[in-house]
Amino acid sequence: MPIYEYVCDVCGHAFEQLQRTLSAPTPSCPACGKTKVSKQFSTFSASVAADASPSCSLGACPSAGGCAGGGCPREQ
Repeated sequence: MPIYEYVCDVCGHAFEQLQRTLSAPTPSCPACGKTKVSKQFSTFSASVAADASPSCSLGACPSAGGCAGGGCPREQ
């Protein structure tokens, strides 16, 4: 479900709203309750888990000889 960003035209409060579709009813401002809000442009963001590291299958083997003849030392 996408999160849309809005700014209240009355009080200026910025907020986010989780909505199923773009055609969902206009949300009201959580600060003042007015429905006169403007949708804002937002950027796409993605994150990777902190413990994620490249694996040997991606060509990033940490061992000098590679993973030939054995399992990947990162995946043990």
